[in-house]
Amino acid sequence: MYNGEAIRVVLLEGVSVLALNEFKSQGFDVEYLKVALQGADLIEKIKDAHIIGVRSRTQVTAEVLRACKNLMAVACFCIGTNQVDLDVAAELGICVFNSPFCNTRSVAELIIAMVISLSRKLFDRSSEMHQGVWNKSSSGCYEVRKKTLGIVGYGHIGTQLSVLAEGLGMTVIYHDIRKKMAYSKSQQVPSLEELLAQSDFVTMHVPETPETKMMIRAEHFAQMKKGAYFLNASRGSVVDIPALAEALKSGHLAGAYVDVFPSEPKRNSDGWKVELQGIPNVIMTPHIGGSTEEAQEAIGGDVSEKIVSFINLGHTDGAVNMPNITLPVRGEGVHRIVTIHRNMPGTLSKLDAILSSHNIIQCNLGTQGPIGYVMHQIEAGPSTESLKEEIDQLSQTINCRVLF
Repeated sequence: MYNGEAIRVVLLEGVSVLALNEFKSQGFDVEYLKVALQGADLIEKIKDAHIIGVRSRTQVTAEVLRACKNLMAVACFCIGTNQVDLDVAAELGICVFNSPFCNTRSVAELIIAMVISLSRKLFDRSSEMHQGVWNKSSSGCYEVRKKTLGIVGYGHIGTQLSVLAEGLGMTVIYHDIRKKMAYSKSQQVPSLEELLAQSDFVTMHVPETPETKMMIRAEHFAQMKKGAYFLNASRGSVVDIPALAEALKSGHLAGAYVDVFPSEPKRNSDGWKVELQGIPNVIMTPHIGGSTEEAQEAIGGDVSEKIVSFINLGHTDGAVNMPNITLPVRGEGVHRIVTIHRNMPGTLSKLDAILSSHNIIQCNLGTQGPIGYVMHQIEAGPSTESLKEEIDQLSQTINCRVLF
């Protein structure tokens, strides 16, 4: 395994202390910061790092990646990886890991809370109370029982939300680009238009892809029931915010909750503006869908374990920009060599030729687009340093590591 003292880790944005402790337990040299860094400041801080850990605010651009000559992995302590240039990272042999499932419960619970809050106008009543206004009124306030919740995107968050909503007595329908098994009594509808027309509440739970960019526009709000509510805690790029504001101002929609926005500040800002500000029964939060202590601890443990497995064993299980490759450890007298390479014909045969002086016990190869990842286990023999030097000289090789 790698010498822990040789691995330098820089953790930014106050990621879970659980991750800090995991890396320290491996003997890694860890620097822990609570702030996000950008551009030249980020490069200066991580230029010698082997691992960097970020959340959603730090932008790991192509310029940043190319400036970091020792970088082996980027740990994204969040669901998304939009903040990292994944193609350039793969080109440079840098593995990117995230945690796509650990905060699903936190997001699902938040949506349930917002559904009830919108239906009862709780935030408006609370704001009025803070201003000294006692407005005890039931006008336009409703129970959520027997109302229809339409879920767009029936993945890990959507399915958990489905179960919670049914527990409140709601009817649940969902739309997804693939056929999905329904949880409990929920039903899949064949089109987005049908979901919009039937739902009292529409909530978005889709990833950011070219297909989902601006997928909800003015014509879609017009297809929703008059008096319905719209919620988005997925990605800011999927909704036309000015069109949503118009649908609310016209009275067609009764309220909205938005946690994610097309443009979000890189740091806390008093000057941030959006078209939804000042509209009654509109709840906005600053991208906090997964921001619970439980979710951040779970993400910290999940991502740090993946990084440690990658550094010590070469495993890429959970990497978003590399083939997912693992091999069981075979014990004493075995060397493990991992090679990230350009996906070109004949690469494996060239690698096997270099390793032919050893008995190859196991080999696992995978490719993803232009990148290949191969792991060899060989019986111990002549110096493995000479093998690494030969592999490094191949035109296909991006980088090679001898782990043990």
